[in-house]
Amino acid sequence: MSWMAWTMPTAIFFGVIALLLVTFTILAIKFPETPRTGILRIETTRGDRLFITLLGSAFINLIWLGFEAGPQPYALLVCLAYAAAVFRWV
Repeated sequence: MSWMAWTMPTAIFFGVIALLLVTFTILAIKFPETPRTGILRIETTRGDRLFITLLGSAFINLIWLGFEAGPQPYALLVCLAYAAAVFRWV
C-alpha cells in the first residue's frame, strides 16, 4: 500500500479510531444502555455521541487550520474538551 503514503501519524489516527470502535462495541455488549435525551433533544447512545464527537472534532481541526489559530496539536486540547462536553451533555 505504498500509494497511500502511510505515515506514522496516519497509522496512529486510524489505529485509535479502530480501537475506539472495538472498545465501544465491547462496552455495548457488556453494559447495554438505554438511549438518553440531552441538550439536543434527541435520543443518543454512546455510539451516537462518539460519532458526534468525531464529526465535530474534524470540523474543529479544519477551522483551526483555516484560521491558523496556532500549532495543530493545540487543537487536540480543544477536541478533548469538546468530547468531554458531548459525552456529558448530549
